[in-house]
Amino acid sequence: MSLHINAQPGAIAPIVLMPGDPLRAKHIASQMLIKPRLVSDVRNIYFYTGTYEGVEITIGASGMGCPSIGIYSYELFDQYEVKCVIRIGTCGAYTSDSKLYDVINVNKAYSESTYAFEAFGYQEEFMSHQGMAHDCIIETATRLSTPVISAPIHTSDVFYRSADGIPALALNHQCAAVEMEAFALFANARYHEKMAATLLTITDIIPTGERLTPDQRQNTLNSMTHLALESAVALYH
Repeated sequence: MSLHINAQPGAIAPIVLMPGDPLRAKHIASQMLIKPRLVSDVRNIYFYTGTYEGVEITIGASGMGCPSIGIYSYELFDQYEVKCVIRIGTCGAYTSDSKLYDVINVNKAYSESTYAFEAFGYQEEFMSHQGMAHDCIIETATRLSTPVISAPIHTSDVFYRSADGIPALALNHQCAAVEMEAFALFANARYHEKMAATLLTITDIIPTGERLTPDQRQNTLNSMTHLALESAVALYH
């Protein structure tokens, strides 16, 4: 067991899907896995392991922000022999060209965060997806006829800010949307030489103020989740 995950050795599958919200993890596990079992509950951050199409998969929450997913994904890679983490999260679109429920397969996460530098000495202002999971998601989406957008996004440490408009980093690199975790996940995977991808459903259109309700965020992100599960099965094979 690790400091923040109390699963027994072997209780976490080689591929982990990580929503941010523990209740979303519980919902996905109960609705989409066969015989899910709770394997960790430290600080009410739930991890469930079950099967999907005969393949063992773990669903576990990351919490919010780079420090939180930084802790959980590091321990998964380092202490539980996890080979791949696919973040399945939500984001806010920076332009009205996007629509609610659009799904982004992140190719790069740009950030002002100091996480990657302080943890590993990485000096880049972006972290790329790691390994073959990103491309496997594209192939799976094509097979399923599921629309998905491959694009760079902005990972921000700031949810509320005084200044209006798109932050300079995101504007300069044409980031499609903003979220708070992918940069740290990709940095951890790079350090451990593991696979990592991030799928995001657009739940807010920042310029127009359109947004999903909290219940919708928790319960209606099925297209993204199904794509992630099918991609996980493909990665096993």
